[in-house]
Amino acid sequence: MRPHVELIDERDLMWHAAELPQGDGEARQRHLSYDEENGAASLKVEFVTDWQRPAGLHAAQTEWFVLEGEVEIGAHRLGKGGYWCAPQGTWTPQVKAAKDTKILLFREFADAQFTPTDRNGAGVKPEAELMVCDSEAMQWYDVVDPDNGSPMDFERGGTPVPGLFIKLLYRNPVTGFYTRLIKAKPGWREHPLAHHPVFEEAYCLDGEFDYNFGTMAPGQYFFRPAGVRHGDFTAGEKEGCTWILRCDGDLVDWYTENASVEMKGDPVNWGDDFPGSEPPVYIQPVRSRSTGAWKDPSYQ
Repeated sequence: MRPHVELIDERDLMWHAAELPQGDGEARQRHLSYDEENGAASLKVEFVTDWQRPAGLHAAQTEWFVLEGEVEIGAHRLGKGGYWCAPQGTWTPQVKAAKDTKILLFREFADAQFTPTDRNGAGVKPEAELMVCDSEAMQWYDVVDPDNGSPMDFERGGTPVPGLFIKLLYRNPVTGFYTRLIKAKPGWREHPLAHHPVFEEAYCLDGEFDYNFGTMAPGQYFFRPAGVRHGDFTAGEKEGCTWILRCDGDLVDWYTENASVEMKGDPVNWGDDFPGSEPPVYIQPVRSRSTGAWKDPSYQ
């Protein structure tokens, strides 16, 4: 499984040779999060040269989101905000990326293996469809009153909270697995702590967002396993905040008011009588240096 990381600033991370087998060209990647058991990963990828790969089949569900530059996939040409998703078993046409293009690459359920093949190759599912869209050309869906039970809310992965705009990029109708853009309106606030039955991950694209783990800014990322409590949200007063967000099922908010965490015990060789000693650190996620000190060291 993937570890809980919150917050990670991608600029703190090392570059590695990109895991893009069968490709022609040079690219590098930063590991935002990585599942060492099955190879699933969320990556920031930069193409150092022009790059291309023939048509074929990914082992993993594979998604690309273009941060800047240009990507071609089959007959589609994508710039900033371009997105494509190949669920497992989907035949994927030739892909090209221009030099200096930067993307977010998400793999689920398997590693980076890729097999060049035609549409009739082994493992290709005829019913599996490639999803391609230009998020820059899409309209934002304004969440006003989700309690009315609009079917559109549930098509977007659960009942979203008022004060947000949404662009749905991909959703599996069977499992509810989804990828979407979410934009919080300036000054948007939500105070109860929440946890979910699904994992939740996000990369900040624009604006600023303050919550119990700190302040999230562009280029920062979290991967939060199911059940982790988080909240007390406040979006930036000027721009709000925009993320690309993914969950492995429909998002359900389970709220907690008046939450507290308490650890009891009698210090033996630390505490007020031992200068220089510090209290124990409770369970905390992996965090990178640029995100600074913990906002609340007692939180778990």
